[in-house]
Amino acid sequence: MRLLYKIACTVLFLAWTPMLFAQSKPNVILFLVDDMGWQDCSVPFWNQTTSQNKLFETPNLERLANQRVKCTNAYASPVCTPTRISIMTGMNAVRHGVTNWTNVHKDSPTDYPDQQLIPANWNYNGLNPIANTPHSIFATPLPLLLRQAGYHTIHCGKAHFAPYGTPGSDPLSLGFDVNIAGTAAGNPGSFLAEDFYGGKSGDTLWAVRGLNTHSEKGDFLTDALTEEAIQAIEKNLSTQKPFFLYMAHYAVHLPFSKDSRYYQKYIDKGLTDTEAKYAGLVEGMDKSLGELMNYLKKIGADKNTYIIFMSDNGGLSLVPPRTGTIHSQNYPLKKGKGSLYEGGIRIPMLIAGPTIPHGLSTNQYIIAEDLFSTVTQWAGIQRPSVIQTIDGKNIDPFLRDPAKRDDQKILLWHYPNNWTNINEHGISWCSAIRQGKWKLIYFHKDQKLELYNIEEDIKEEYDLSISMKLQLKKMASLMTAEMKKRNAQLPTFKKNAERIPWPDELASLVK
Repeated sequence: MRLLYKIACTVLFLAWTPMLFAQSKPNVILFLVDDMGWQDCSVPFWNQTTSQNKLFETPNLERLANQRVKCTNAYASPVCTPTRISIMTGMNAVRHGVTNWTNVHKDSPTDYPDQQLIPANWNYNGLNPIANTPHSIFATPLPLLLRQAGYHTIHCGKAHFAPYGTPGSDPLSLGFDVNIAGTAAGNPGSFLAEDFYGGKSGDTLWAVRGLNTHSEKGDFLTDALTEEAIQAIEKNLSTQKPFFLYMAHYAVHLPFSKDSRYYQKYIDKGLTDTEAKYAGLVEGMDKSLGELMNYLKKIGADKNTYIIFMSDNGGLSLVPPRTGTIHSQNYPLKKGKGSLYEGGIRIPMLIAGPTIPHGLSTNQYIIAEDLFSTVTQWAGIQRPSVIQTIDGKNIDPFLRDPAKRDDQKILLWHYPNNWTNINEHGISWCSAIRQGKWKLIYFHKDQKLELYNIEEDIKEEYDLSISMKLQLKKMASLMTAEMKKRNAQLPTFKKNAERIPWPDELASLVK
């Protein structure tokens, strides 16, 4: 009996030894939400709780915020695809050139016509892993690096990296081992099972694919994706590899499908039909986060998994499709999606992980491309072998010590495109830069520079471009230098086909 006991113990030790070694590398979940505004949850990312925060019920975001670090100064691009490609490549949107959202059709720019400007020559065919694909960026993607480092890489949800007909439209071509429901589409045809997630009409472009079993069960799209993601992790357990899950929900993007589990209670709170549907999408997304966190605890991976929660741009605040006062949804921030005012680019972000302290906040300003360098560092990839120039910086030191600050860090945005068919100051056609407390915005159509002290004026109410001319010129010079370094493409005037001025050229006219 004693001999059999020793043999059994030896077998168990040998069986578990690979898993112990595998745990030396952490798992990573990037939980990316689509179009969620800075205040569209019950967790405040300002110095006070707002009325917008009080509308939503997101207990799992509160749970995550209490466990780890809240990033109150996090940024993305003003629309979705540029952010997603910055995460995948570590490149700033100026450098990768995918400055607007990509179409489902190849070789089809998505800019609305404009009477004054012609959009820049941007990469409307998105991210592609094959060189010389026209109008696309060729780069080494994050999931490929992680797979090479021994990770099992899972894509679940919205991809929107490139149009159909290009390699980048399929996440498998970018280094993911598994692709669940990711295509060229930037939004689902529907979140509803009875609509077959948009496929009921025979739609092959916008329908969410590969979820027929869930449609038959009546699962809301967010739940279907969550279940598929957990199953993908479960299948990987036997390989004893660490996993990278890119959990990119279609929620809370249009269409605002009605989730009957949550809808009525938001109606009872006094919300309109549209806003109740939107709040239901937010709560369903929060439920997904909670289920993933519960699953990690169940399999004993909660202590060895980093979770990044973020949105891909500022909240959609146009009316319609939203209801109420236009852009009010992002208060105290100005404007919303499609703008380089704070409402269009500042996002909610929470980060949890084995090396990150509990329940703290960092006010260091960070941006989406920083995640590339951060995740590769967590994965033990010290010098990533890539073909692109990486702009993002590792933010792990600011998470470990939230008191740390780098006020020399530069954030850069460039949106030489026309997102919608509305002609509103602050929407589309702009570039911006932030360094320290200063933020400069260049409005292409108006040929105007606006300067803000963003630390003292988060609402961007006080334009200091006239009263602080020297600071204006300093920031314009810095913006021009950074844009040229990254080979920024500028819009041109329709009347004469000449490019718009560089920011420093415009600033030189200020006396």
